[in-house]
Amino acid sequence: MSDISCHMPLTLYSVHIIIITENYMYTIKMNEARKKKARKEMAQVISAQEAAGMIEDGDVVVFAADGLVSFPNEIVDAVEQRFLKEGHPAGITSLRAAGVGNFIDTGEHAWCHEGLIGRTISSYLSVCPKLAKMVEDEKVQGYMFPLGPIMQLFQEVGRGMPGVMTKIGLGTFMDARYDGGKLNRLTKEQGEDLVEYIPDFRGEEYLYYRSPGMDVALLRGTCADRHGNISCEKEAIDLELLAVAQAVKASGGIVICQVEKMVDLHCIHPRMVKVPGMYVDYIVVAQNPGDIPQNFDRRNNLNYNPAFTGEKIVELTKDNVRLPLDHKKVIARRTAMEIRRGDQVNFGIGMPTYVPSILAEAGADDDITMISETGVIGGVPGAGRDFGCHWNAEAFCDHGEHFAYFDGGNLDVGVFGLSEADSEGNINVSHLNGKISGVGGFTDISSTSKKVIFIGTFTAVGIKTEVKDGTIRILEEGKYKKFIRKCDKISFVAGEFLKKHDSILYITERCVIRRTKEGMILEEVAPGIDIQTQILDQCDIDLILPEGGPKEMDPSLFSEDGFELCGQAECSPAQI
Repeated sequence: MSDISCHMPLTLYSVHIIIITENYMYTIKMNEARKKKARKEMAQVISAQEAAGMIEDGDVVVFAADGLVSFPNEIVDAVEQRFLKEGHPAGITSLRAAGVGNFIDTGEHAWCHEGLIGRTISSYLSVCPKLAKMVEDEKVQGYMFPLGPIMQLFQEVGRGMPGVMTKIGLGTFMDARYDGGKLNRLTKEQGEDLVEYIPDFRGEEYLYYRSPGMDVALLRGTCADRHGNISCEKEAIDLELLAVAQAVKASGGIVICQVEKMVDLHCIHPRMVKVPGMYVDYIVVAQNPGDIPQNFDRRNNLNYNPAFTGEKIVELTKDNVRLPLDHKKVIARRTAMEIRRGDQVNFGIGMPTYVPSILAEAGADDDITMISETGVIGGVPGAGRDFGCHWNAEAFCDHGEHFAYFDGGNLDVGVFGLSEADSEGNINVSHLNGKISGVGGFTDISSTSKKVIFIGTFTAVGIKTEVKDGTIRILEEGKYKKFIRKCDKISFVAGEFLKKHDSILYITERCVIRRTKEGMILEEVAPGIDIQTQILDQCDIDLILPEGGPKEMDPSLFSEDGFELCGQAECSPAQI
């Protein structure tokens, strides 16, 4: 380990320049001391407390994290401690592509103090319930944009551009013609416009997302050498660290990276360097590397899983991937029947993460390329709090670059959670039952996939079922209907998807609905389900019943034994 002396930087000062153009006003915050130090000196090792002292009031702080992957927890905790003691930094903006937290009490929960954080910009909020509540209570300005455009914004800003133009988000609540991604009244009244509708660029419409400014990058890697080169071999996902570092440097800001340890120069293989040292200003060596999370709640030295980093290959047998027979397994089984040999499939968060277990249990996982929006490709995606990580991954693609695959229309099948659907087949995933959740990569992937499947229970919150002897019984209905007349906030526009594709599928524990140009068709019904009382009366949309009535869902879906993946489809993966 290199012994590098630690010292504080020169006194900082800021210059604010206001540029007014015909269409908008930019506030560019330039810190000359930061820029001078970053240009002339190698990366310096400092403490987490010293790093916290470099963040100024009003700074835009940028993360390259997902859940708790690559989250610099010790620096964030030090910022909280400084604020509680000094009242600074105040009014900062947290900017990140993905959500940061574990759905309970970590991540940005440390920053959820009134006065500390003034604005949040991301694609997902519910991983940090306290922050989501602050937005809901009008205490913090909140913006939500699709995951892909935010990461592409980092790439564009890094090469000197002020924003990114894309079709992702058109027609949704993130479109400037609607809410412009603004999540509450406070943001609509006091916030700036960060997205613009472009009605005609060479005959087509686009959205333009612009930079809010970027002052400080807080990153996390595994090792750093004395020149500041950063490796990430113990991270479960290959995140957009380099793009964030480039964007912040291009914006005149500083880059701080937390690592587990320092190593000598040339100890990191050059091809393993994720962020070259020329982008890194300061390094913080973690004091408690055993408390560094690997994903949503896993900790390296306690439950570090080398199968998630590619360090180890583990055998996946029917015994260790088998799910209990319940309504989740029924839905996952029926979804798996829609996947074909050779398909490249992306699985969203929540119930979709159970489908890979069905494919692995059937021995079909080697004949399908399973993908996560995090950029992990191949192997078997993890479920629950392992979302985004893969057992036995074949490749790790940079998170931001990975979205070019989706935007290019290459994905065969996208499987997503069924949160709320309306009579047109539109989907809302961001605002549910008075709570703000998030879109993540949903809007990007659902709008560009060749085939989309939305899966989940027919009603929400508190539903209880019994799956037995080839049938399903609804013991208790959920509190909320999922199929409603009209979604208030739209994240997926069914009509736009149907301009290029034939249909959209919605799979639940009791029925299968297909959206075509004719409308929402009740295509299949589970054995044991009454169509009138348990389907039609439990939704607010007009379902079309096909001539002769809907088909019965395959009874083997509801049996402990006897289910075969090829049970219904002529060319399903079980024939592999």
